[in-house]
Amino acid sequence: MAAPKDTTPYIVGLILDFETGGLPSKDTPVSKIGITQIALHAVRLDTFEKLGSLVRYVYPYEQKEVKSLAPKRKVLKSKYDVEKPESMVYTEKALEFTAITMDMLIEKGVDLTVLAKDVLKFIEDVTVPKTPKNMKPVIIGQNITFDEGFLIQMFEYTGLLKELMKLVRGWVDFYGNWHPQMIDTLHLGQMALCHRSDVTSYSLGIMCENLGIELNDAHDADADVIATTNVAAILAQRMRSIGGTVDEDCNIQMNKVEKSRKHFKI
Repeated sequence: MAAPKDTTPYIVGLILDFETGGLPSKDTPVSKIGITQIALHAVRLDTFEKLGSLVRYVYPYEQKEVKSLAPKRKVLKSKYDVEKPESMVYTEKALEFTAITMDMLIEKGVDLTVLAKDVLKFIEDVTVPKTPKNMKPVIIGQNITFDEGFLIQMFEYTGLLKELMKLVRGWVDFYGNWHPQMIDTLHLGQMALCHRSDVTSYSLGIMCENLGIELNDAHDADADVIATTNVAAILAQRMRSIGGTVDEDCNIQMNKVEKSRKHFKI
């Protein structure tokens, strides 16, 4: 993917979605759940022109120790007593839900470190050189706090978090942990639709239905990203309207996807 031809800075939206081997819980935190698929699209937020996309299945991997989360080390009985790494969690229910199998991950998946480096290269390629800090790419997604945990997991596990911090906007919390700045279409949808008594859910499927957006292959990361992009585009267009009339300069593009799977589960 070539670097942007336009050298005038513009804001890039990184629309992100992960499919995973399960849902986080008290007993099974994000650090133990395997990523199965990632979709990352880049768009210009002024026009929603698509700049590129990255879609990958992820090869099964093992749990790693993250310093900030690591418990006190066990005392080994001898130098030959080595702890065996545990596999990440991949539940049957989650795999069935996304129509992803372990065989698919083994056959089509890429190594986690390779994936993290590909993501960094992708972000570099879609960002205009010398973009000001306050215009660095921003991450967008539906219920994006879920995906944030897996994004941090991927870059912590691969030791590349500092490289990600250089490329996208972020902030440091009270405990010194870095977080990417994010826009959640769930909140945008609530702002746009909460006045309607017939809208009682703000799931991606329901919002697409209410905004006239087609959603194929629900729970496929790539299809979900395209639908999320279109939700953001329509809501951005509404924000730019004056008195119900869309600004003539608001040349927003919609993204399309062809159905790629014979069946899917909702």
